[in-house]
Amino acid sequence: MTAPRPADPPSEDLSRLAALHGVATSYSPSPDRTVAASGTALTLTLAALGVDASTSGAVRAALAACERERGERLLPPTVVGWSGSPPAALAALPEGTRLRIDTEQGESRASADGLPPGVHRLTAATPDGRTATAYLIVAPPRLPTPSGRSFGLLVQLYSLLSRRSWGMGDLGDLAELAGWAGRSLGAGFVQVNPLHAAVPGAPTDPSPYRPSSRRFPDPVHLRVEDVPETAYVEDPERLRTLLERSGRLREAVLRQGALIDRDAVWELKREALELLGEVPLGPGRRAAYCDFLAEQGQALEDHATWCALAEVHGSDWHRWPTGLRDPRSAETVRARNGLMDRVDFWSRLAWLTDTQLTAAQRAGREAGMPVGIVHDLAVGVHPGGADAWAQQEYFAAGMSVGAPPDAFNARGQDWGLPPWRPDRLAESGYAPFRELLRALFRYAGALRIDHVMGLFRLWWVPQGHPPTEGTYVRYDAEAMLAVLVLEASRAGAPVIGEDLGTVEPGVREALRERGVLGTSVLWFERDWEGDGRPLPPDGWRADCLATATTHDLPSTAARLTGEHVELRDSLGLLTRPLEEERAEAAADAGEWLSLLSRLGLLHGTGGGSDTSSEEAEIQAVHRFLLRTPARMVGVWLPDGVGDRRPQNLPGTWDQYPNWRLPIADARGRPVTLEDLAASPRLRALMEVLRGGDA
Repeated sequence: MTAPRPADPPSEDLSRLAALHGVATSYSPSPDRTVAASGTALTLTLAALGVDASTSGAVRAALAACERERGERLLPPTVVGWSGSPPAALAALPEGTRLRIDTEQGESRASADGLPPGVHRLTAATPDGRTATAYLIVAPPRLPTPSGRSFGLLVQLYSLLSRRSWGMGDLGDLAELAGWAGRSLGAGFVQVNPLHAAVPGAPTDPSPYRPSSRRFPDPVHLRVEDVPETAYVEDPERLRTLLERSGRLREAVLRQGALIDRDAVWELKREALELLGEVPLGPGRRAAYCDFLAEQGQALEDHATWCALAEVHGSDWHRWPTGLRDPRSAETVRARNGLMDRVDFWSRLAWLTDTQLTAAQRAGREAGMPVGIVHDLAVGVHPGGADAWAQQEYFAAGMSVGAPPDAFNARGQDWGLPPWRPDRLAESGYAPFRELLRALFRYAGALRIDHVMGLFRLWWVPQGHPPTEGTYVRYDAEAMLAVLVLEASRAGAPVIGEDLGTVEPGVREALRERGVLGTSVLWFERDWEGDGRPLPPDGWRADCLATATTHDLPSTAARLTGEHVELRDSLGLLTRPLEEERAEAAADAGEWLSLLSRLGLLHGTGGGSDTSSEEAEIQAVHRFLLRTPARMVGVWLPDGVGDRRPQNLPGTWDQYPNWRLPIADARGRPVTLEDLAASPRLRALMEVLRGGDA
């Protein structure tokens, strides 16, 4: 792959200006290649950061202003300190500088020594009369290491239907799964897909990785019957009718081969929740709801206001009347007051969903899980959604997150997610990131961070330009990690970073230093610096979640049989002849099976049929994972019943039913939660994880 040469190479001044703002002037798609960012990419990215670089004169003026400001600045907007170590930024202050630190705990101190963890306000006054204020984030040096090893299940919640689901898996199903897996299987956790609020309006984007809001969960996951007010609806016959219709939706998926239809499920649930919303809350419930409103404050009011306005004006706030595009405008205040009943409706749904999420976590912990539910944090949000509207000042207008061209994708990628501005984050003491994490840790036993490399840098793509015309923008990784460690430590929750693919040198080391676990997937663990062969168990890292596959990869059964190649060929996704792809896939699987055999791990069901042989191989794969030092071992739940189909096939849109498939057995027949609990095959695999047949 040869990247196009930029037509407008940046000037030396433009490159210097970009570097001062954390905008990369080049990137390396491979260790032996460096590609320069174009002048257009640098100019547009700087503009999104509020820096005019449109002419050579503007560049010189901006450069002079930036260098002058840095020379005069006593402190950066946010200073980071780790418990037991004085903040490095304070050492650069002039001798005799007086400090005042107003702590988060309400104390006032004159020294940074021995500060408790928290986000404090720092004021510095120099002998010559200059003063500066900054946020001071103090975090524990690292997250505590999870005690002992745990194994658990990985599942896309929508795909897990029970006989009580309304056409897709819900939080009642999650609580049941956690209770059963903890008590009957000895599992330590259940990891789910992002449950963030989706952008409303049919057809809804089924991907859970492009939400309207990451701060609030999606009420489509509610188990309606578990809401206490269900027992008191004024029109129970109407509710029974909705239950009957939901049963038909469920049966269509489980018995008739229909795809999961999120929009149809939400249409029914919304109608039911409107009925429940007419039921007055009892005194205790009302008090709990009021507490939730007070705790969530402005963030919830903004979210509910956006939802109410979206019902009237559509789900892209850029197309709303001009006055409503500003969440703080007088027009928005008037509109909110006029829609107060709808604002309350959406606020109440957020509370109900939060309550059921908390109940699911409690079910897991009460079942003996040391971790419970592992929630997933998506990389970003939809540009037209609630977070992008309410937090406009923190997002880079006209920019999208993506990935640069590499050996696998010559065109690069544009994910359609607006990035946070690193300068605005620093100026706020990282308030949006802190609030986001705090919201998730309300009900998360642990947190998985998708594309954790985004704490360090993100590839920004200017709107209207191809991904090849993007560039990396750097974030203050020390500050981002400090916030992460602070909030996760307060919650007592482990953090797992998804660090697959191309990772900048030093990133994995920095994450490990702070106690953030990585992600290791069997098929990618090879001796890439040596002979390229499968990495033996003792060569794996300990600080990771080890799995055989993920939601974006083929199931283990498909990988072992080569069916994933046939699927990609049928969809026209192969870039090489079919026979070459088949041969490479067979050789890859063969090398792993050979290693499993040499290690004496290929035993178990064994025997005659292809299915039993494949089942034995899947068990062997997981015996192998247990041989590694990984602190957490995850089982892709569909692997437990031999499902052949991936939940998501990257590179497809309408060609494949991404995010809409129920868990199915080896023959493609949907499997309910009740079937899973009774499955001898799943139990045999989980017995491997318990060490019962090693």
